[in-house]
Amino acid sequence: MPIFSKKKKAAPEPTIVAWARPEMQVTFRAELMPGRSREERTFRIKTVRANGRVELHDFVGEHRQGAFEPINFLRDKRNGKA
Repeated sequence: MPIFSKKKKAAPEPTIVAWARPEMQVTFRAELMPGRSREERTFRIKTVRANGRVELHDFVGEHRQGAFEPINFLRDKRNGKA
C-alpha cells in the first residue's frame, strides 16, 4: 500500500437549477421589451430545461434567467390579488 497514493475524487454532482417552475409567471425586463406594459411582458413558463433556460407559452425560443425581472413572490399579495 503506497503512502502517497492519490484518492480518486468523486465526480461533482450537477447543480440543479431551481429558479423557475412550469406554469410559473415571469416578466421580461423592460429594457428587452421597451414600450410594453408589464402585462404584455408577462408569460407563463412551459418547460424548464436542464441548462436552466425556460421555454414559454405563446413565445418562441429559450430564455435565460437574466432576461427576466427578479421574481417577487409577494407582488400579487401587495396588489390585493390572491
